[in-house]
Amino acid sequence: MMIQIMITKPVKYRHEFKHRITKLDDYDLSKRLARLFKRDANSDSHGSYRVSSLYFDTPYDKAMREKIAGVNKREKFRLRYYNNNVETVKLEKKSKHNNLSTKRSSTLTKDEVRKILIGDIAFLLQSEDPLLVEFYSKIKTQLLAPKTVVVYDREAFIYEPGNCRITFDRNLKTSYSIHDFLNPDHFKYDISEAITILEVKYDHFLPDIVKIAIQLKDRPASAFSKYAVSRKYD
Repeated sequence: MMIQIMITKPVKYRHEFKHRITKLDDYDLSKRLARLFKRDANSDSHGSYRVSSLYFDTPYDKAMREKIAGVNKREKFRLRYYNNNVETVKLEKKSKHNNLSTKRSSTLTKDEVRKILIGDIAFLLQSEDPLLVEFYSKIKTQLLAPKTVVVYDREAFIYEPGNCRITFDRNLKTSYSIHDFLNPDHFKYDISEAITILEVKYDHFLPDIVKIAIQLKDRPASAFSKYAVSRKYD
């Protein structure tokens, strides 16, 4: 009998900080960063791209409760696609340890996502992808299930030293049904609360030029979760 051993890549953690900013702050900062840094390659002619996510949680909302409580070590699973391209969807596992985060991802087809939405998950166990197998295990043992959909427009700037990424997430919306996930036109319920989410990610250090560029008076980092906000509208 041959035993198959799945080998995963070493975990690489990154620093991650979020700030809730006003629309005026958003406008000023975006113009400033556009003069200093290049935009993400996925950006459209307007400098942004659409992100659509479907979040999973347990029957007792473990991921949401741990986020709200500020638990130092936690994880969450989501499905995600970009720019309304539902033909290629990413399964992502986001892990947090204090202010450090890491993300693993695998690619799914639209048909595979449809199977997951109706509970037909046997194909995950048959995969040779460790993340898909882990997702199957968590669905079975923790009863993970799709909870809510979140969509927003993202403008992203890149600065290679420090592997820095600065993003502005705007126009947050959700849907009344998780089954709308593959129907981008159905995301109509505004949950943006008239704010933008500024997020800064980097590896080992944050270069001074980035520190200076993103300075905002009286805007400390805050624990903001798009998933938790969207759950208020269940």
